[in-house]
Amino acid sequence: MSSHESTGSNAAKVVDEKDVGMPAYTADTVTAAADPYDGPTRDERWATRNGLSLDSFKRRPGGASGLAELDRSMKPRHLNMIAIGGSIGAGFFVGSGKALATGGPASLLIDFIIIGIMMFNVVYALGELAVMYPVSGGFYTYATRFIDPSWGFAMGWNYVFQWAIVVPLELTVVAIAITYWNDQVSQGVWITVFLVIILIINLFGALGYAEEEFWSSCLKLSATIIFIIISFICVLGGGPEDGKYSEYWGSRLWDNPGPWANGFRGFCSVFVTAAFSFSGTELVGLAAAEAKNPVKALPSAIKQVFWRITLFYIVGLLFIGLLIPSDDTSLTSPISNDPSTSPFVLVGKYAGLQGFDHFMNFIILVSVVSIGVSGVYGGSRTLTALAQQGYAPKVFTYIDRSGRPLASVGFCLAWGLLAYINLNETGGTIFSWLISLSGLAALFTWGSICYSHIRFRSAWAHHGHTLDEIPFKAIGGVYGSWLGLILVVLVLIAQFYVAICPAGEPGFGDVAGFFEAYLAFPVVILFWVVGYFWKREGWLKLDQIDVDTGRRELDWEEINAYRAMIARAPWWKKVLHQLY
Repeated sequence: MSSHESTGSNAAKVVDEKDVGMPAYTADTVTAAADPYDGPTRDERWATRNGLSLDSFKRRPGGASGLAELDRSMKPRHLNMIAIGGSIGAGFFVGSGKALATGGPASLLIDFIIIGIMMFNVVYALGELAVMYPVSGGFYTYATRFIDPSWGFAMGWNYVFQWAIVVPLELTVVAIAITYWNDQVSQGVWITVFLVIILIINLFGALGYAEEEFWSSCLKLSATIIFIIISFICVLGGGPEDGKYSEYWGSRLWDNPGPWANGFRGFCSVFVTAAFSFSGTELVGLAAAEAKNPVKALPSAIKQVFWRITLFYIVGLLFIGLLIPSDDTSLTSPISNDPSTSPFVLVGKYAGLQGFDHFMNFIILVSVVSIGVSGVYGGSRTLTALAQQGYAPKVFTYIDRSGRPLASVGFCLAWGLLAYINLNETGGTIFSWLISLSGLAALFTWGSICYSHIRFRSAWAHHGHTLDEIPFKAIGGVYGSWLGLILVVLVLIAQFYVAICPAGEPGFGDVAGFFEAYLAFPVVILFWVVGYFWKREGWLKLDQIDVDTGRRELDWEEINAYRAMIARAPWWKKVLHQLY
């Protein structure tokens, strides 16, 4: 008997099991079919509901699980824009310059394609899991449920620190971006101003994050499209007469200085920049827990990632490699993540387009603020979920009446104060070590998502279920997740090689350089060990994996009717369905 045929008979069992299952399930968690739970009750008062009154800061009563739950105020348009443009930031706009100088245009393009293929499979695996098991607060819960509770502990804290460290990093980049226009004001002033801006946005909770991401993503994507169009014209020689691209440019830079830089070491080193550029793509799965109807909104949002990878990343970087030489000294700077080294800014400057470099610097400014807001959002939701499972202090379970996890938001915002360290002469060294903690963190998250999906499919079959009972299936199935996991492992190996043999340097690097490049790995292992001694739980066997508790209740009549409609549709509609 299929699960959707026996929903009613299993409903009471599922409700009873909630206390021993994952406590971080959202409002969509399966309950009795006759009395479906529609999520946390929002305050009727507008000011309290939107976090604009003192009353809004009071603790929200517990939901069906006995724990206060996050809001479900996000709309499909929010999820779509978070998926397609939410994580486009300093890694793409600024980091691509250093990557071009380190590996050359061919390495830049190939490495981003490889990471793009990896992310394509990661988000589809995440989409399948998130539609089946709605969790508020973190992907680590899938690792806890399907792999190993101690590894889930490690992934949860790894993800919290990944985003916590990103907040001061982005604030530093914002301050540097401002100096492109005015270097007379201390960077500390701008760090303070934008830290307050991030605080204000987070005061509006999930809806504040969603609206900020929607409009900033619209701006980033529009700017990227404009850049691609201008670059295409410049490659054909249609640039202004007083610029470099006033005659046919073509692919001359692939001949001189050539497609590669620093050989195999350069090729391997670009992977980290590519991975950092894609960091945050998985936030769409986190945000889905606070969407009004994630069953309908999430699959559409997941499919948008394909367009971001192909159109914006790959096409944009192709033109970067055609227009900016990899040996251009302007691509590097003693200041980390200096927006003036951005190839997007340099194209406008070299083309003689008055004001375009300032426009792109403004886009970079918006992008890094957006990523800073995402850092607070992603880190705080994951920390709250950790606390709800007993993996973090209980104070972080506090959710107020407007749906904000206040203690967790405060914790992540406090990390922004580390941006002031860079104002000290010796602060740069300390800050570099902090950044190294988050350098590889995303790769462990993505690998865990892929392997959680693989283990879920194995347990699903082990317990007698069929693929027809899965409402939204990853386009590559288990094979896609294996491909994503293998690529994650290969990138980690490549980074290990670069940590030992840095690009652009003869022979081997030193011990300090190795740990600065690979510090995240021993930290994750430390978290794993701590998690084991904390919970005394290890690797899960297939018969230990519960695939029923917390499973979303679905209208299978509607789903089957929709599947039948797609099956009858012409081939071109089926293709559009897969892409959109």
